[in-house]
Amino acid sequence: MTSRWRVLGLGVALLVSKPAVAEQPGVADFAALALSCVHKEYPNHISHNLQSDADVAPPRELTPAFYGCLDWHSSVHGHWLLARLARLYPDSAYAKPARAALAQSLTEENLLAESRYVSAKGRRSFERPYGIAWLLQLAAELDEWDDPEAREWRANIRPLEQALVDRLVSWLPDLTYPVRSGTHSQTAFALGLALDWARTTGDQDFEQLVVDRATVMYGSDTGCPIHYEPSGADFLSPCLAEADLMRRVLSPDDFATWLEQFLMIPTGSWLSPALVSDRSDPHIVHLDGLNLSRAWMLEGIASALPEDDTRLTAIRASAGAHREAGLEGVDPEHYAGSHWLGSFATYLVTQRGVKQGLP
Repeated sequence: MTSRWRVLGLGVALLVSKPAVAEQPGVADFAALALSCVHKEYPNHISHNLQSDADVAPPRELTPAFYGCLDWHSSVHGHWLLARLARLYPDSAYAKPARAALAQSLTEENLLAESRYVSAKGRRSFERPYGIAWLLQLAAELDEWDDPEAREWRANIRPLEQALVDRLVSWLPDLTYPVRSGTHSQTAFALGLALDWARTTGDQDFEQLVVDRATVMYGSDTGCPIHYEPSGADFLSPCLAEADLMRRVLSPDDFATWLEQFLMIPTGSWLSPALVSDRSDPHIVHLDGLNLSRAWMLEGIASALPEDDTRLTAIRASAGAHREAGLEGVDPEHYAGSHWLGSFATYLVTQRGVKQGLP
């Protein structure tokens, strides 16, 4: 990382100037990005259903825990980033300010207000499924954190967590077809994160629901046209996200067989990173996120294959190329990317998805 990180301001720059007690390079910079935006209310892009004039209010009043980082889902995974890094690296320079930010947001009062907001009339599809999946990841991170203050935050978030789990439980049986987009509506990515939450928290009924629905929607898929990817605003790969979900659902042997029919992976070079032409453009910069998420999905796919699988060389080479390209794009210069890419980078470098997800 270069001096460009100083643009975040004196308070955050001081954090970055100290050596982080962290196993992975760059995580202090990712923490700095989240700290700079989780309580930054404007600019703000809200997806807000109004039933009357009474629903007109600033973001901090509508969703008092998750109003920063431009939009609700980015705020949620910005808080997840802070929780993950503070949990993994408690002696780092950013752990104390990360905990302070979490304490400011994750109060009982704030999270009850969030629960009321998502449960209000007209919000049945609010942040479904992408934002809901990240909220479950935040709850799972708190669930694994053996710390008195984190246990308090864990208790505070339960009503919101339960409301959103109930939302998925009522929706998934009605979801006749998967959504195969490369953005927020994609179902495969969200189901992968939700399945990890279920296994972390021990919710066996929800785990079985996700496994059953994934099997029905994706189990017979063949010949995914990955050569059509990416679309110009993708931050998730439809093909790789599906494979990354199914390696969580199937046994290793069954997954290896399923993958053979699903993706044509050569033994040589395969799947180059996306080119990002303008990081100031809020849609084009999605491609930086695509490179990051492809990298972690490829690593997840590789983790489920036997070491003698001939596809591993191509998969790992592509994962490495996407990792390098994606991390290069995590830049504080343009808020279009900086408000969210740190979370994707953290998910990648701390191997969150790889260390979870085993069937």
